[in-house]
Amino acid sequence: MNSPTKATILLVEDEPADVFRVQRAVRKANLPISLEVVSDGEQAVLYLSGEAPYEDRSRYPLPVIMLLDLKLPRLSGFEVLDWLRESTVKHLPVAVLTSSEEQIDIDRAYALGANSYLTKPIDFNALLEMIRAIGAYWVTLNRSPYLRVD
Repeated sequence: MNSPTKATILLVEDEPADVFRVQRAVRKANLPISLEVVSDGEQAVLYLSGEAPYEDRSRYPLPVIMLLDLKLPRLSGFEVLDWLRESTVKHLPVAVLTSSEEQIDIDRAYALGANSYLTKPIDFNALLEMIRAIGAYWVTLNRSPYLRVD
């Protein structure tokens, strides 16, 4: 029996401790998810564009959702959202995952096309439940144009 295709989630996060926490939560959630991580907005654009060093789509598949921090080096999360609207992957779902609870950031993220705005929980169990919910909806229930089942 073939194993199910793992859905790729792209995490765009520059804080190593937050990357570690999300990676741990994904492992503990035990979902069919492959987590790819880039540490700045410029790398996110290169990944989504399939430009070097991310041109090999078998190694760097398009994600079913991007978890995007807002405060990033090189290009901010807002700049990534702005780029995404004109890109070939403009329909990629984006969940902003940030520490900002500022209404101005929430409004701007949605105005730029974010599908969801999530505040990073401090408590690991809350983060685990958030990752399970993301996986349940975006990976299990939602049909993505970027997930190919062979």
